Amino acid sequence: MVLGIIGAMAQEVEQLKKEMKQPRVDTVAGMSFYKGEIEGRETVVVRSGIGKVNAGICVQILADRYGVDGIVNTGIAGSLRSEINIGDLVLSADAVQHDMDATGFSYPLGQIPQMDVFSFEADRRLRETARRCCETVNPEIRVYEGRILTGDQFIADKEKKDWLIRNFGGFCAEMEGAAVAQAAYLNGLPFLIVRAISDKADDSAGMDYAEFERLAVLHSVNLTRALIAAL
Repeated sequence: MVLGIIGAMAQEVEQLKKEMKQPRVDTVAGMSFYKGEIEGRETVVVRSGIGKVNAGICVQILADRYGVDGIVNTGIAGSLRSEINIGDLVLSADAVQHDMDATGFSYPLGQIPQMDVFSFEADRRLRETARRCCETVNPEIRVYEGRILTGDQFIADKEKKDWLIRNFGGFCAEMEGAAVAQAAYLNGLPFLIVRAISDKADDSAGMDYAEFERLAVLHSVNLTRALIAAL
């Protein structure tokens, strides 16, 4: 099994690259793909860039050029639930593109026209394995499983946050996950989206971002390493 790891943070990708045995790098579509072994398993690690188009292109390259058998996408997101706090992790049960609106053609809000599903369900085995791994290697943080909402916009006000909760009932909001999910679904690839909570998706203050990023990278690398070893 070849696993594709799409990371969001440069430090995270750099750390995973350091742990690779004999990494080889290719640059495709402006993205650097590092291929090598981590924990004895062939792995491709890449930073996709921000937004749905970058994310979808990245998955397609992983599928076509590297023949990956599964995708794990790590990154950060804003919480949509009061109980999910900064530093916690959300594992995708499914993912929806909240900025897709074809209601004028009688599709539900968020439904992509001509797709046979409303949301893209994550692989159960990947999710359950990731949860067990995280509880072992990151016991100090809480892990949730739920819907991840994606759109090409940064959510930073309460009105928009309330709209997302009312229409989709998501656990967190970000800018790549559901595009990764859609591209994986179209290619028949199991996937999992992992999001570290960086803010509350409104104008409230949180922990210092530099400190959050340091911890997010640590938790993400710990989880990714353990997940690769466990599969």
